[in-house]
Amino acid sequence: MSRRFEVEEVLQQLTEAQKIALTAGTSHPPSPNSQAPTTGTQLNHFNSTPTACIPSGTALASTWDGNLLFQTGELLDKEARAKGVHVILGPTANIQRVPLGGRGFESFSEDPYLSGILSAAYINGFQKTGLAATMKHYVGNDQEHERFSSNSVISQRALREIYLRPFEIAIKESKPKGIMTSYNRVNGVHVSEDRYLLTEILQNQWGYQGLIMSDWTGTYSTTEALLAGLDLEMPGPGIWRGANLSRALVAGKISKDVLDGRARRVLQLANSVIDAGVEDDKTEEQRDVPETRAFLRKLAGEAVVLLKNEDSVLPLQKEKTLVIGPNAIYTAYSGGGSALVTPYYTVSPLDAISKEIGPENVTFQIGAYSHRYMPSLARYLKLDNGSTGVRFQIYNESFEVKERVAVDELTLRDINYFRMNDYVNPKLKSSTFYCCLTSNFIPESDGLFDFGVSVYGTALLFLDDELIIDNLHNQKAGESFYGRGTVEVRGSYFVKAGQRYKLRIEFGSSPTSMLHQSNPVFFGAGGLMFGGAPRIDDEQEIRQAAEAASLASQVVLVTGLNKEWESEGSDRKNMKLPGHNDRLIESVLDANPNTVVVIQAGTPVEMPWESKAKALLYTSYGGNETGSGIADVVFGNINPAGKLPLTFPKRLEDCPGYINFGTENGRVLYGEDVYVGYRFYDTLNVPTLFPFGYGLSYTSFALSALKVDYDGVLKVEVSVKNTGHRAGAEVVQVYIHQNSPAIKRPFKELKGFSKLFLEAGSSQKVRISIDGKFATSYWNEARDKWIMEAGTYTVLVGTSSEGDFLEEEFTVARPSLWLDKLV
Repeated sequence: MSRRFEVEEVLQQLTEAQKIALTAGTSHPPSPNSQAPTTGTQLNHFNSTPTACIPSGTALASTWDGNLLFQTGELLDKEARAKGVHVILGPTANIQRVPLGGRGFESFSEDPYLSGILSAAYINGFQKTGLAATMKHYVGNDQEHERFSSNSVISQRALREIYLRPFEIAIKESKPKGIMTSYNRVNGVHVSEDRYLLTEILQNQWGYQGLIMSDWTGTYSTTEALLAGLDLEMPGPGIWRGANLSRALVAGKISKDVLDGRARRVLQLANSVIDAGVEDDKTEEQRDVPETRAFLRKLAGEAVVLLKNEDSVLPLQKEKTLVIGPNAIYTAYSGGGSALVTPYYTVSPLDAISKEIGPENVTFQIGAYSHRYMPSLARYLKLDNGSTGVRFQIYNESFEVKERVAVDELTLRDINYFRMNDYVNPKLKSSTFYCCLTSNFIPESDGLFDFGVSVYGTALLFLDDELIIDNLHNQKAGESFYGRGTVEVRGSYFVKAGQRYKLRIEFGSSPTSMLHQSNPVFFGAGGLMFGGAPRIDDEQEIRQAAEAASLASQVVLVTGLNKEWESEGSDRKNMKLPGHNDRLIESVLDANPNTVVVIQAGTPVEMPWESKAKALLYTSYGGNETGSGIADVVFGNINPAGKLPLTFPKRLEDCPGYINFGTENGRVLYGEDVYVGYRFYDTLNVPTLFPFGYGLSYTSFALSALKVDYDGVLKVEVSVKNTGHRAGAEVVQVYIHQNSPAIKRPFKELKGFSKLFLEAGSSQKVRISIDGKFATSYWNEARDKWIMEAGTYTVLVGTSSEGDFLEEEFTVARPSLWLDKLV
């Protein structure tokens, strides 16, 4: 195990070439102990070691619970150690300015304060024993459309008050050891080359002392990025920092002092994690232990938000229940892209409900499909020994060579989606190679079965040696694999229940692709997405589901989005549920108004049937224990306490950024300025479907006796009473309104919150202290500073951004301009 060293002493001993090598990653991933995505710890994309998958960012934020986020960080610390990881790539703190963002599910909220506080808690938990968190994506990476080149045009006021604020808060409260730059430009300059953002604000004004790294392939220059303050180019091997940096030094475009500064930051990060006790070259391990499962289940349940419960439909009795919907059986445990990990296991809502009340008490109807690409076939694929999985053989020669010999053979649990960008085998003669995937396909019912294949490379799918799908010839470009892959090609086959069919896929690596894509994302050897599902008659399925619901005493309908609709690399086109799901929900509600509707999505969806629903739950992607968390709320094992971390608009056109979402002529104008999310809906009195901060409980709460005191620090005290008959938790939310501002401001802004648990009938005083400058100030573009105006302000205390508030005024006697370092 390595020991701490004197950074300056080592720096002086390094050659120029060694210093250059320090400023770029060495591999993809960068080293055996330095990469992990936000939702779990995972070293490799291909055939990765299973890990604990935590709920997505929106789900975590729905808890409004800093203690839980701290514990989440602690769990990830344990998982990182099991995998030999020192640095995790998270949390994501971008702002959900429009619901369509492909990576919106990774982020926490539309509100910068909530995002910053939860980020800090997550980082503090993970860094508690010496490991390093990398907060991302700094800054303005709020859409996927043309994300490498798009210019985010943001006013300085919106930049400071909304988009930079989560990073500023987290740096003050948690000191993350790493910051990752975003792909995009901000006001004309790529962030990885922006000295104003990286040096002036991040380091000089905020006093940030940690490492600044690029996102993967997010470095676009040598000189500009180095001078701006970008310490580390990722991934490796570096494109801009090998011979290019050496040449820049010879030409005098980069000084040795600048190189020393970048290398120093890398050494400092390495030094800071040495005492964390992670073994060098550690073999990855799995730690699927009972305490982890229990905590993941708690997280999933705490993330569920109760939106409606008319006539106290919920919780349901633990008796016979009809379950309907695609998300009930296809577990939506995570969004897609780099956030997607290989989980130890997943629990579907159908499985969780069956376990809760007994499989004999559960009936199921699919009702409709929600997939964009064909879902996983894992449940239908069996090896010759009876275990679930696929035999995966790798060859130098194409499938036409009869006597070829495999250079590698693996068994994969699931091949719904794999990327081979980090597969390494010294027996491969070139980047062009071929894979043969085989298994026994055993369907569960008679009828037509549809298969789908999209690929970055080429692929042929055979069933009993009959070609079903040709995704080799006449390929068409699609959105898969971040825009480098094909559209999904589909084929069908009539099958008999229980019969074994020999399934075979012949895959060719990325150089065999017939497409010529310019997307620069590092995908190496390419990848394959493959799945299938029984063909259904949509009208018949909806009719059958409604008929079954009319006869059932209890119905739970689970649908929504999944990793195919919300994923890195592409944005959603609209806010609608996919396929025929809206019609399914409406038909089932007409048949049984007491149906419990559960919507899963990382960002808001439209609900045209909402007025008919008596019982409505929302949750984002809940990780390994997704289904357990939903079942725990549905059957009352836990009392829901989740709150929306973002506004649900009635329709997409109501969103403040609707007109300005997506890149046009190379730029996206943040025309809503500081009026993001509830700030817009409040100020313009635009009706919402469900407001920011909203969430119900199986009990009730009352706020009273508000007291406010201001002496430079704003002290808020309020009494909270559980007025119901069941223990539960409530979130007290503190908003600030300036009575007569000199400029236009949002009507109110969240400046503090506190979550507390109360037994039935009990009460407790909540005290929240807020720095007066933070509570009152806005960014003055003319003075290039924060300004706290003298005048009267109103404190509004409630349990969501809409509804009844307790109000009390306080006065700021003297104005103040400030630009203080926070650390």
